[in-house]
Amino acid sequence: MANVLIIGAGGVGSVVAHKCALNADVFTDITLASRTKAKCDKIAAEIESMHGVTIKTEQVDADVVADMVALIERVKPFLVINVALPYQDLPIMDACLATKTHYMDTANYEPKDVAKFEYSWQWAYKQRFEEAGIMALLGCGFDPGATQVFTAYAAKHQFDEMHYLDIIDCNAGNHGKAFATNFNPEINIREITQPGRYWENGEWIEIPAMSIHKPVVYPEIGPKESYVLYHEELESLVKNFPTLKRARFWMTFGQAYLTHLEVLQNVGMTRIDPVKFNGMDIVPLEFLKAVLPAPDTLGENYTGQTSIGCQIKGVKDGQEKTYYIWNNCDHAETYKEVRGQAVSYTTGVPAMIGAMLLIKGEWLKPGVWNCEELDPDPFIEQMNKQGLPVQDKILTEEIV
Repeated sequence: MANVLIIGAGGVGSVVAHKCALNADVFTDITLASRTKAKCDKIAAEIESMHGVTIKTEQVDADVVADMVALIERVKPFLVINVALPYQDLPIMDACLATKTHYMDTANYEPKDVAKFEYSWQWAYKQRFEEAGIMALLGCGFDPGATQVFTAYAAKHQFDEMHYLDIIDCNAGNHGKAFATNFNPEINIREITQPGRYWENGEWIEIPAMSIHKPVVYPEIGPKESYVLYHEELESLVKNFPTLKRARFWMTFGQAYLTHLEVLQNVGMTRIDPVKFNGMDIVPLEFLKAVLPAPDTLGENYTGQTSIGCQIKGVKDGQEKTYYIWNNCDHAETYKEVRGQAVSYTTGVPAMIGAMLLIKGEWLKPGVWNCEELDPDPFIEQMNKQGLPVQDKILTEEIV
């Protein structure tokens, strides 16, 4: 049905390429591009071997708009699926505008020199995308992405008003490494070392990083210490669901991970400003990323599950109720299917589903949109078909 161009050949890019190939009736022409073409070639060979589907590969520097424009003009995709770094969102959006090509990503833009992420930069493109007659779908991974679909699904089917939202994210897997991040180390460490924030009574409450935490009991996993972070979907959700009185995001971290991170912070290895070394400027966090295990190498022998969901409290027909909707994903099973670990899988599969819904026209409309602004039902239906089964229940006792 459509030609797609995937930008980024890390763990998530690999999963997106695999899952598009597994849905070749929709994704009839697939091109995978990144700064390092050899990484794309390796993924392409793996896909051909496992699924019998041939995909094309290209080299591109996604920071350079002119290079992206040239690639898009050569490939002529219906849609660009951006699973590169968040720093590259705006250059890729600019290239899509210049070529009138639909766009989607899995994480919102952040500038390279400031550990800050928000939607304002991308929301500012709304009118230009509308005028160009093309769509930009923002943050279509799991969180952000599926968690927003879960919230929209709850609003549509379970509540007259939603008042309290808690997004809870657990990775109870074990990869056997002393210290490794499950997605890009640079982005991961920037995200969790900045102050936390949550929404309450119409304003943002800022807290010191990792200062609010408690054990949360996750389905099939049990209790895990969970920490309040700021996460980008909160900004979008409180805008689109104004009845929310409080919205928080929780994520699990093991003690060994936190101890390593504290040491790295204390010795300056998480800094994002350049330092002089042997007469050269180097960024400590970029150097740290280079010596840590790459997320796309963690899949083999990874055991355990992820569990990500939304606990929502609100009112239906005048009665208060608490609703929980979630997915559990198994690391070993995802490795068998697409040679990726579950954190990459839970981001890459929703990206493929969002792309599929654009191609089929079910989510396609000009402008810049977040996932909760679109019909959640076909997305949930595809999650159940594509390896991320959704479970839900009414809670008699709150999890968070």
